[in-house]
Amino acid sequence: MVPRTADQGRQALKRARLARAAWRVVGLLLAGLAAAAAHAGTLRACDPADTLDAAQKDKLFRFGAAIKSELEKSGRRVALVARSGLDLGRFGVRYSHAGFSLRASPDAPWAVRQLYYACDEQQPRIFDQGMLAFVLGMNEPALGYVSVLLLPDEEGAEIERAALDRRLVLQLLGATYSANAYPFSLQYQNCNQWVVEVLAAAHGRLHEGDEPAGSLRARAQRWLQAEGYVPSVIEVGWWPLMWATAFVPWLHNDDHPAEDWANKRYRVSMPASIEGFLQARVPGATRLEFCHNARHVVVRRGGEPIADGCVPGADDTVIALD
Repeated sequence: MVPRTADQGRQALKRARLARAAWRVVGLLLAGLAAAAAHAGTLRACDPADTLDAAQKDKLFRFGAAIKSELEKSGRRVALVARSGLDLGRFGVRYSHAGFSLRASPDAPWAVRQLYYACDEQQPRIFDQGMLAFVLGMNEPALGYVSVLLLPDEEGAEIERAALDRRLVLQLLGATYSANAYPFSLQYQNCNQWVVEVLAAAHGRLHEGDEPAGSLRARAQRWLQAEGYVPSVIEVGWWPLMWATAFVPWLHNDDHPAEDWANKRYRVSMPASIEGFLQARVPGATRLEFCHNARHVVVRRGGEPIADGCVPGADDTVIALD
């Protein structure tokens, strides 16, 4: 072994500390993406233990009730709903998981039909979940956000038929889950990609027939590209995060274009991209945003996103939780 000078030793120690710090941050980022991908309100083997106390659950129940009340008052039949998960603000993402809230749901009025990664089975599944359970699935009990896009009757009727067609939604279910799935590949699928493919099947009036498995997904993706669907761009930046996907079973890189890999970014279907696509196509769509913190629930009807920390604006409805 070549002896080191004192300065060389200090530099080596500094590099080691920086490397450990970088990998700690990468680990946190991976844990956040993985947990956001896998987490569901239903209890499964890899879900975290229920640590909410009675007061926290009561506030979340009241938060869910406020959302359901607005859905009931809307007179609409279908809404695209999205919720916040773990803090992905470092990627510029508030909402990570979307589904269809259906007044005529077979489970309960306004239950959410959605795709989840079934951890114990290690494969994606379609779940129906009541609104209260949907908000209980948020990872942070002290602060949470829900976005609702209400669809007008004509548009909503098409989406309702597609979302309630069990055969159709299962034909659009990909075989392999990836939280960062590329939207124009059949290799993987994430929860939001399933949502936008159901929308494509509804809007494009696509039918599977007797064609080979996967052809409906392929036609849905072609329709989305032709109609100008633009997925969300996630600027990853740190190369260790992209390389570390080799160690996380629900994160993958091999479906993404080489150009995106070189630029350290992912293009992924996220609630924001789906909302933007629908709002551009459906002038009568109405957006609501809800949030809660320890003190109150805020309901915003249209306008800019609610400020971080669930800070109400002058025209917002505020429901005290104290």
